[in-house]
Amino acid sequence: MPGLTPRATRRKRVGIIELLTDTRTSGWIDHLYARVLTRQFASITPQAVAIWCRQLGHHVHYTTYYGQADPRTLVPPDLDVLFVSAYTRSSGVAYALAKLFGRSRTLTVIGGPHAKAYAAECARYFDVVVLDCDKALIADIVSDRFDPPSIVTSGRMLTDIPTVEERLPDLAAALFDRGRPTPSTMIGLLSSVGCPYTCNFCMDWNTTYATLGGERLETDLRFLSERYPKVLVAYHDPNFGVRFDETMSVIERIPAERRNRYIMESALAILKPDRLPRLRDTNCVFVAPGIESWGDYSNKAGAGAKQGRDKLEQVLGHFEQLGRHVPGMQANFLFGLDGDRGREPVELTKEFIRRSARVWPTINIPTPLGGTPLFDQMRREGRVLKAMPLALYFTMHYPVTTLKHYDPIEYYGHLIDIYDTIGSARMLGRRIGARVHPYLRFLMAVRTLSSRADAREFRAVRRRMLTDPQLLAFHEGRSDTLPEFHHHRFEARMGAYAELIPRAERTPTLDPVAPGTVFSSRPAPAGGT
Repeated sequence: MPGLTPRATRRKRVGIIELLTDTRTSGWIDHLYARVLTRQFASITPQAVAIWCRQLGHHVHYTTYYGQADPRTLVPPDLDVLFVSAYTRSSGVAYALAKLFGRSRTLTVIGGPHAKAYAAECARYFDVVVLDCDKALIADIVSDRFDPPSIVTSGRMLTDIPTVEERLPDLAAALFDRGRPTPSTMIGLLSSVGCPYTCNFCMDWNTTYATLGGERLETDLRFLSERYPKVLVAYHDPNFGVRFDETMSVIERIPAERRNRYIMESALAILKPDRLPRLRDTNCVFVAPGIESWGDYSNKAGAGAKQGRDKLEQVLGHFEQLGRHVPGMQANFLFGLDGDRGREPVELTKEFIRRSARVWPTINIPTPLGGTPLFDQMRREGRVLKAMPLALYFTMHYPVTTLKHYDPIEYYGHLIDIYDTIGSARMLGRRIGARVHPYLRFLMAVRTLSSRADAREFRAVRRRMLTDPQLLAFHEGRSDTLPEFHHHRFEARMGAYAELIPRAERTPTLDPVAPGTVFSSRPAPAGGT
């Protein structure tokens, strides 16, 4: 049985790769989007793992994959340990890497959002699956104290995070060109962990909210303001500014003329009108609130009990106020929730897009993540498409559940309608002509062109459904057989790695981890590993 078994240790070769995407770039728009945007989402925890492994005396190679090359070539081939951090859409590539490096007896370890949501599935491929980690747990893993396959956790929320100065070598590896930040470089910080909201689709639905301490945040902000004053700070908090006054007070300790610009994601309910001037004064340049839907989650959107058109007018007014103080804005939507029906949510979303050209809309298909109430509900109701490979989750193009009030063909028609509005020439012209920073105009133009590719994929799926009974039956929940269409899409996204995940393996394990099968870390023995 897997467990803790101390073994002799030595200086090891450790590789750490974060998979920010699942596909190689193709074409200039795709390549530009990857370098300008995808590359910037390098996470903090993989960098912390790199630091801890160096502190433990090991030789470390850290990198990120954003579509620029074969991911296998981004880390040395002769590793003793390979850590992979992945989102669910990158899970197929993660599994392929586990197989490739496992052939040479490399200890393979996976962490990140995908491991936490689908630990039992990850254990099919990786020696160690990490739910939550800290330095003590990493020491246990690298010193071979867990017998494969193991699912492990630190058992506590990570609050002791290395400083930006400590992370600098890995930040440079992920984000800099020729040792220097680029105009698009964003350095990630955390001012808090957890979330006070209980949205049923979110992995943080049952986590405790906690700030990380003003002294640590101030240390990072001072270092950046002195060393890289033009670099953009990206707060990775699940919900920034819950303790708004406390967080703003820390940022305000940095002299106004030296404060780095920053971006963050927050609930509109937190961004009250009287707080907006402090966002401007602390140099906030981009905010991404979650609107979610026109019928649900209104408290988080600051709309109280309002729904439908009343909520639309409330939200539009709120964004108009926000735009007077913050130049860049994004609104996050979910379309296809159980509360959505008919054309009303479509027309309200299109009206929001047309009336708020400065606000970038992201339209997400609701996808139940393992470990969330939404996932449990969908499984109980038999609405999860059990044969869908996890690598096709969160690709923006395919529902992985049956929808309550839309048949698949109707639903894709609505998505096409929304994305045609987002990517229209009229909206592109209005975004390019907006009175905002040139970089924001450029970014909006790139994203507009990228949205047209999404619309083309929606059209391709809908056309196929009209002629492919197998595909339609699958998405209507009448068949448990994965259609050839999705096999081909999976193989196209995986490229040369597709053969490593044969068809028989593509049906995921969706069962939760059995009680008593998760192991916790213990303090490392005296003298380190």
